[in-house]
Amino acid sequence: MATEAFEKRAKTQVAIVGGGPSGLLLAQLLWLQDIESIIIERQTAAHVEGRIRAGVLEQGSVDVLTRAGVGERLAREGARHSGFYLAINGKRCPIALEALVDGQVTVYGQTEVTKDLMAACRAAGTEMHHAASEVALHDLETAKPALTFRQDGARWRIEADFIAGCDGFRGPSRQAIPAERRREFERVYPFGWLGILADVPPCQDELIYAHSDRGFALASMRSAKRSRYYIQCRADEPLEDWPDDRLWEELKRRLGPEIAPNITTGPALEKSIAPLRSFVCETMRFGRLFLAGDSAHIVPPTGAKGLNLALGDVHYLSTALAAWYRDGNASGIERYAEVALRRVWKAERFSWMLTALLHDFEDDDSFGKRMRLAELEYIFSSKAAQTSIAENYVGLPFENVLA
Repeated sequence: MATEAFEKRAKTQVAIVGGGPSGLLLAQLLWLQDIESIIIERQTAAHVEGRIRAGVLEQGSVDVLTRAGVGERLAREGARHSGFYLAINGKRCPIALEALVDGQVTVYGQTEVTKDLMAACRAAGTEMHHAASEVALHDLETAKPALTFRQDGARWRIEADFIAGCDGFRGPSRQAIPAERRREFERVYPFGWLGILADVPPCQDELIYAHSDRGFALASMRSAKRSRYYIQCRADEPLEDWPDDRLWEELKRRLGPEIAPNITTGPALEKSIAPLRSFVCETMRFGRLFLAGDSAHIVPPTGAKGLNLALGDVHYLSTALAAWYRDGNASGIERYAEVALRRVWKAERFSWMLTALLHDFEDDDSFGKRMRLAELEYIFSSKAAQTSIAENYVGLPFENVLA
């Protein structure tokens, strides 16, 4: 597109594609280092702030958010958990995070994380363009990459030193990398998660990941008064086939007779079916473009790693960019993809393992089902197996991207 075709132009140090938690956190961490950024987001601000997503934060994620200056409400309202349960047909095994690995996780909804980060970016005066369309990335292998987009009928061009692609699995950033330069790995699972969010007290003080003869179920929470439940279903199952009453009854069956009496039912605040996939794009850097979060990788939600991986990417990327602007140290930029991908693949392994362990697969034979039950029973009886699960669940430590 010719230069004279643009009604509005801007320059910045880092252009960020995507205004969800990854993009917002990156902008906030850069602002704290006196690095300018501009965020371009295809959805409205209200849509971004209202999206319902997972809410289990590793301690490393809590530390990064606190460093970004958005830890006050998280510390006040987040619920710290020192363990969770695995269950087989109603029989439960505690995974005691604190006792096994001296770790905890914090339940704090991604919606709340996004609200906190949005407020911080507004207070910092970060330039944000919402409801942007026709977003395209240009000149990525040059020293001056650029973004173009439309907003309110005007055509924009933003030139930057670097571009951060924080725009999710279906965003334009990864697609801007030529197909022959991308290395991608994917597994699509033959089922989805049917989730319900309701203003009812949780059935248990800790999360329960359950396997039953009827399939997987998860009992989770957002607060002492708001619960989040999931069950395994067909990926193509119509949502209208699951009225609230049917879903509540199925949850009780899968969680077992000991937990079922503790389940308080109520009208759904939100109900949806989410497909499950594992995906990694090993090309997390292309010229002056860096991918972070769901634009580079997707995990099934079984291991509670999606948001945590995204925040970890941003930790590495913000550290690398700060070193480059502060003293010209390019080691973090050069090592970003290598270091981030090591953490990504370990989380992919853990999420894949739990998904395979707790779900029924259509092509399972009797041997496969017996192996799954044998593995679960081994975990129930082995402190070493429980310690391995606990270590991964609380989150593996960050590497030094500047080393």
